[in-house]
Amino acid sequence: MRLEPKRRIELERTANAVRQSIIESLVAAGSGHSAGSLDMADVFTALYFEVMRHNPKRPDWEERDRLLLSAGHICPVRYAAMAHAGYFPLEELLTLRKLGTRLQGHPERTRLESLETTSGPLGEGLAQGVGMAYGAKLDGKGFRVFVVTSDAEHQAGLHWEAAMVGGKYHLEKLISIVDRNFIQIDGGTEEVMPLEPFRAKYEAFGWEVRECNGNDMEDVVSTLRAALEATGKPQAIIAHTIPGKGVSFMENDFTWHGKPPKRDEAERALAELRQAAEKIGSAA
Repeated sequence: MRLEPKRRIELERTANAVRQSIIESLVAAGSGHSAGSLDMADVFTALYFEVMRHNPKRPDWEERDRLLLSAGHICPVRYAAMAHAGYFPLEELLTLRKLGTRLQGHPERTRLESLETTSGPLGEGLAQGVGMAYGAKLDGKGFRVFVVTSDAEHQAGLHWEAAMVGGKYHLEKLISIVDRNFIQIDGGTEEVMPLEPFRAKYEAFGWEVRECNGNDMEDVVSTLRAALEATGKPQAIIAHTIPGKGVSFMENDFTWHGKPPKRDEAERALAELRQAAEKIGSAA
């Protein structure tokens, strides 16, 4: 089922607002990861505003879908999406990475309600998600488990051990969403440690795989919905994204993987995003 045009425009405007909040929080922090946070704004908007079952007023709701951010360094996008969804005030985003804040540089489960896990070392999130999905299956629970992963963390061995377990137990309510932006802190993934053939690897471990344009809201939502309707296998979605999406001087530049904008760069970025926001829906 396709999104209604009005709904698609609403989601695209929300994703743009999330990107603006990412820039504002990063420049306030003076540290953090820009490229991946920006490129996953569409996916997180789709999850929090269209696809996931959750309730900001009841973050510990037993039947909520679980969302794990394995690639914890892109937490600015999760925090921004959560704030816009009503989990906490928008102004709290400006406390990112500050001493004592709830918004740590990697998600910390005990500091902020609705965070399912604490992340840090890459490659662990899928194993945690497998455990949750397997436990839910044993208990007859209906919640889904979404694990957002980076492409580069698929270079970690634990990730593939988890994939093997997910395939063995047919964890159909487990969805691994891969940010396939082809970059990591030292350069391109295919130069540092090649991942291709990427899709075939997941399939070899017994997963059903879909690919989408991770920066196209219609494609993201329809692909997520298709994965949720599938049965018999865990689901992998390879979301092809543009690192730094929405900010021209950051796009496709791996050097923005692990650094924030300076004040003047943030002003340029926000100006671009505001201009883009005005154009959303103009051709509808």
